[in-house]
Amino acid sequence: MVRTARWRSEAGNPPPKRVQAVDDTLTADAAFRLASEGTAVLWRSDFHNARQLLQAMGRRADRKPRKAPPAPASLTEAFHLHRQAQAQRARTLGRLLIELQGDYGIALSRAPDLREACEEAWGPAGGESSLVSLRELQGAVGAHEWRRKGVEVAALGAPPANRIHPHYGVFSPVRGEYLQLVAAAPLPSTALAFDIGTGTGVLAAILGRRGVERVVATDMDPRALACARDNLKRLGLPSKVEVVEADLFPAGVAPLIVCNPPWLPGRASAPLERAIYDEDSRMLRGFLEGLPAHLAPGGEGWLILSDLAEHLGLRAPGEVAALIEAAGLRVVARSTARPLHPKAADAGDPLHAARSREVTSLWRLALP
Repeated sequence: MVRTARWRSEAGNPPPKRVQAVDDTLTADAAFRLASEGTAVLWRSDFHNARQLLQAMGRRADRKPRKAPPAPASLTEAFHLHRQAQAQRARTLGRLLIELQGDYGIALSRAPDLREACEEAWGPAGGESSLVSLRELQGAVGAHEWRRKGVEVAALGAPPANRIHPHYGVFSPVRGEYLQLVAAAPLPSTALAFDIGTGTGVLAAILGRRGVERVVATDMDPRALACARDNLKRLGLPSKVEVVEADLFPAGVAPLIVCNPPWLPGRASAPLERAIYDEDSRMLRGFLEGLPAHLAPGGEGWLILSDLAEHLGLRAPGEVAALIEAAGLRVVARSTARPLHPKAADAGDPLHAARSREVTSLWRLALP
């Protein structure tokens, strides 16, 4: 019997050409072999067992080869190999599928009620059944929990009024060091600020909490716009911060313009990666090149950027300074911070040599 269902993939992956219905009789080795060969497996048994199978497949994907491959010739090569391996792992594990009913219900034994998480991720249920990878479904559930509990941001003040609630598909502000840089830098004015590419709205919220009377926060992503508005409402700042849809700059000029573009030049392979990868440094270049036309006399543009790309060989040393100069801007000051996340201290990480030297900078820029 032939059945049809809607295919869901946040990364935009095409639907699998081969799908095989399976149950508890399928071993983890057989499931991993099928997935590695490109066949998706549609789970038809206990939901809890599907999660255990995914974990077992993950362990097989993480096995080191019997013969160790040659060491990468450079950190750049190590980065590309690591990203390729992670992408292949995601594709393989993403072939374990779960069917969602027309109301996002799951007709499997011991299946939890995930309808709220699914609706937050993909909008109202359309009444048609759909297929989604269990891995992506778990991502939606994890995003739902983050959205419900929120992420504590020390730069917003004392708890409990210092939480940011990321939405599905919007990058969470987990790197606290760059937020502290924005919280500590001297304000050139408290009248007006632009926050370019606001995401969750965290930088706009920090500026509002610091006393900036009006902030205009921009973004192009509908999810980010909704997320920022939700967070600013939760924080009691909607009267101070206006969230608008715009490609980089809103209309007009401001004495303070802040931008935290993606830190690595490269192509994003999924929507969430757009907060990490800036293809051809489009956002970085667009911000710097557009800053002179939108900066009020005597004002400052704040660029928040990590130098990890330089350590990975993805951006030439001195390239950022050259872009600043080419845009007709001068550097007023530069403050820096070391990363606090666990990978920076993990010697087993394949990119540790770069991560351990990473520095995040806040460049204070002005007109000549």
